[in-house]
Amino acid sequence: MRKRIAIDMDETICDTMERHLDWYNREFNQDLTKADLMGTKIYHRVPAEHVARVRSYPDNAEFFMDLTPLPDAICVIHDLNQRFDVYIATAAMEHPTSFAAKYEWLVKHLPFLSPLNFIFCGNKGVVNADYLIDDSSRHFQFFSGQGVLMTAPHNINESTEVRVNNWQEIKAYFADKA
Repeated sequence: MRKRIAIDMDETICDTMERHLDWYNREFNQDLTKADLMGTKIYHRVPAEHVARVRSYPDNAEFFMDLTPLPDAICVIHDLNQRFDVYIATAAMEHPTSFAAKYEWLVKHLPFLSPLNFIFCGNKGVVNADYLIDDSSRHFQFFSGQGVLMTAPHNINESTEVRVNNWQEIKAYFADKA
């Protein structure tokens, strides 16, 4: 029986932070960068009067359309899919309007995965997999397998058992795990 890998979508496969920054900077005529977000979330770096608006961006279905995949994400997922059962586990319950756009993105960018392998959830503890690759370590709390933290600006100061910085490191980590 093949081992299972569950992979988060936002900030793990695709660059949602770039979209947040783009929308925020255009709307409020700012020049906030990823470097400005090291060790924190965008909600903690914008003025208090902008927080509600920035938090609402993912509620707009267009937010998730045409997101840029992170470098090497698609080809490494394709390679992993040859040796593992790969599932995409995205916490879409936080932004229910994102379902259709996220689904369409996944179908477009990961055509080698069956849509039956897409899991739209809230608590990722319900995901039955051996590994969970995610940028939010909070999802490891109830997950029974091994959490693999994908480095993102907001989690740079977190300590964790397994951390990867990019998709080539993910490829190397899983080289001998099948």
